[in-house]
Amino acid sequence: MIRKILLVFVIVLTASAALAQNAVDRPLITVTGQAEVRVPPDEVVFTLVVESVDKDVLAAKKKTDESVKQVFALARDNKVNTDDVQTSYISVEPKYNTDDLAYGDERRGVKRVFIGYEVSKTIAIRLKDISRFDPLLSDVLKAGVTKVSNVEFRDSQIRKHRDQARAMAIKAAQEKANLLAREIGQTIGPAHSIAEGVASRYPSQSMMQNSTSVISGDLSASESESAIAPGLISVTAQVTVSFELK
Repeated sequence: MIRKILLVFVIVLTASAALAQNAVDRPLITVTGQAEVRVPPDEVVFTLVVESVDKDVLAAKKKTDESVKQVFALARDNKVNTDDVQTSYISVEPKYNTDDLAYGDERRGVKRVFIGYEVSKTIAIRLKDISRFDPLLSDVLKAGVTKVSNVEFRDSQIRKHRDQARAMAIKAAQEKANLLAREIGQTIGPAHSIAEGVASRYPSQSMMQNSTSVISGDLSASESESAIAPGLISVTAQVTVSFELK
């Protein structure tokens, strides 16, 4: 009985090894497909900084708070949802007349004088109507905003467009494999493996020769008479696929 069990075990191991060997020896063709979808942004996120300086720290805080409230009111007037406005950073620090001078010769001989306490708050706003960006920014600058630290144009449907780019990359890889296989008198079979890579944000000329690109969405926002030019957002995908050769 033990001999029979051992015999069956050996047969199973032999069959598994044969299958593994066949998988390794299977003729494959491996290609890379890349695709790019370019879409106009449909929202903008910008970060504002409100700063006030006063020798009385509470007075400085009051001035900053008043400016922040004005920014909130302006955001509401521009139909910005309250969930899309957030204060993310608050700081209080002493300010001196030498703070803006470089260390060394510029500061040498200058008496350090206390100016007051600087109270600053950072406000992040997400605007879903890009056409309102210019007027809103002009209004908040009048409200006491001293700095615009970051402006980022985004695509709210990035997941949808990334999936579209992936599907196009797969198709590009399949077309390339079919072409190469046909040149040697063969055809491709089922896919053996698929791996997703990281596509370059700014593809080189040689890469673009083997890629697919489409422009999707309404371009009217970028064609307006606004002083801003958000351009197009590039969403790319790259896949490497191995097909069986027949």
